[in-house]
Amino acid sequence: MDPLHLLGLAAGSLTTLSFIPQVAKTLRTRSAHDFSYAMLVCFLAGLILWLAYGVVRDDPAIMIANAVTAVLLLCILVVKIRSP
Repeated sequence: MDPLHLLGLAAGSLTTLSFIPQVAKTLRTRSAHDFSYAMLVCFLAGLILWLAYGVVRDDPAIMIANAVTAVLLLCILVVKIRSP
């Protein structure tokens, strides 16, 4: 793997990993009231578009980072929908 792909994988890994503590807190407290639906939906749409871009470019770093982050974001969205 060339250095450019390694750079992309490192960047994607760090940005995705940075999201994990927030997801853990949301799942632990079962509360997502601090998140707005607009932010969650816009963020998810952006992740899906980045994922599509990664597929078109055949770039695993973009695909993996955005797919994993989308799953993490969906966890928060589910908690938001289920919480009173």
